[in-house]
Amino acid sequence: MGQILVRQLDDAVIEAVKKRALANNRSMEAEVRAILEAEIAAKTTPPLSGKRKSILELAGSCPSNRTTEEIVAEIRSLRDEWEN
Repeated sequence: MGQILVRQLDDAVIEAVKKRALANNRSMEAEVRAILEAEIAAKTTPPLSGKRKSILELAGSCPSNRTTEEIVAEIRSLRDEWEN
């Protein structure tokens, strides 16, 4: 595995990482690793495929003639598709 050295970190950042590490019962090194891994994982999740709609698309495009039951059914369908 690789290693990195980060220079010139602000003291406030170091203190925040120390507090966060303490709260999570980890070393500073383990905390920084967890922060980096979580950030990278959040940025590299695959986008939804063509026919899937995001929740924002559903919320912004719900015509007034659709019932709540229809909207809920579509959301459940998308969720089931996502899980499979």
